[in-house]
Amino acid sequence: MTATDTRASASSSRRAPSPEQPRPALSFRNKVSRWDLKYSPYVYIAPFFILFAIVGLFPIVFTAAISFQEWDLVRNSGEFVGFEQYIWILNDPKFWTALRNTFSIFLLSSVPQLVLAIFIAAMLDRNIRAKTFWRMSVLLPFVMAPVAVALIFSNMFGDNYGLVNNILSNIGLSPIPWHKDPFWSHIAIATMVNFRWTGYNALILLAAMQAVPREYYEAATVDGANAFRQFWSITLPSLRPTLIFVIITSTIGGLQIFDEPRMFDNTGQGGSAQQWLTITLYLYNIGWGEFNFGRAAALAWILFIIIVVIGLINLLITRRLVRDEGGRGVTAPRRTRKGVQR
Repeated sequence: MTATDTRASASSSRRAPSPEQPRPALSFRNKVSRWDLKYSPYVYIAPFFILFAIVGLFPIVFTAAISFQEWDLVRNSGEFVGFEQYIWILNDPKFWTALRNTFSIFLLSSVPQLVLAIFIAAMLDRNIRAKTFWRMSVLLPFVMAPVAVALIFSNMFGDNYGLVNNILSNIGLSPIPWHKDPFWSHIAIATMVNFRWTGYNALILLAAMQAVPREYYEAATVDGANAFRQFWSITLPSLRPTLIFVIITSTIGGLQIFDEPRMFDNTGQGGSAQQWLTITLYLYNIGWGEFNFGRAAALAWILFIIIVVIGLINLLITRRLVRDEGGRGVTAPRRTRKGVQR
C-alpha cells in the first residue's frame, strides 16, 4: 500500500460516524423545565375552560334536556314528551307577536345606534379640547344600571305626565301614546337601548380609528381631499373589520333585550295587548310566571337558534364588505418628486 492510500484510508476512518453515545439522564430540574415549557400554556388557559364548562356549557346541555320534558321544579325531575314543548311554543300566537316585536325593536335600536356610534367616534377622533373628558362621558350611560335607565326613561315617556308629552303639549302638539301604540312603544324602548350602548360602541370604533396611520390623512390633505372624503375613503374602509364585531355583538344583544321592556310598565307583561312583548320577556313569563320550565327551555333554544342564524347571516354579509381584514384595503400613498401619488 502506498503512502497516498494510507492517508486516504486514515482520512476515511476519521470521517466514519462513530456509534451513538447514550444520552445523559436529565436532572429533575431539567425535567421540570421541559414539562413547564410543554404543559404550562394548557394550565394557564384551563381555568377559563373549566369555568365555561360549569357556568356555560353545562346549563346549555341541561336546558336542552329539560326542553324535551314536562319538568317539575319541586321534584327536580320530568316526564319525556319529545318535541311537544317546541310545537306548543310555535303554535302560540304570543310567540309570533314577541318575535315581531323583538325584530322591530332590534332594527329601531341597532341601525341608529351604529350610525350614531360612528359619528361620535369620528368627532372624538378629531383634535378637540378635553378629549379624555368627552371619551369618559360617552361611557357613563353604559355603566349605569339598566333598571335605573329603564325607570328614568319609562317616566320620561309616560302617557299622561311624562316629560316628553308635557313638552309636546306646551308647544301645541298632541301627546304620543307611548304605552298604547306599538310603534311608539318600540321607539321609546329603542331609545333606552341606544342611550346605554351607543357610547360603548363608539369607544370600540374610536380605538379602531386611532389605529389608522395618520400618514393617510396627511397625504389625502395634500391631495385636496376634504374631511368627508377622508372619512369615506380612508376611515370607513379601515373600520370594516371592527364593524363586523360591533354588528354581530349588537345583533346578539338586541335579540336578547329584556331589562328595558320589563321595566317599561309596572306589570312586566309587555303591555295590555303585548305591544312590546319580546322573546326574552315572554320566556321569563313562561318560566317564572307559569312555572313551566320545559316550555321556557324550549323557547330559550328557539331563541338560541334564531340568534345563531341571524348572526351567521350578518357575518356573511359583513364579511363580503371587507376587502382585506386588518384594514389593509387602504393602500399607503407613494411620494414622488411632483407630489403624492395615490
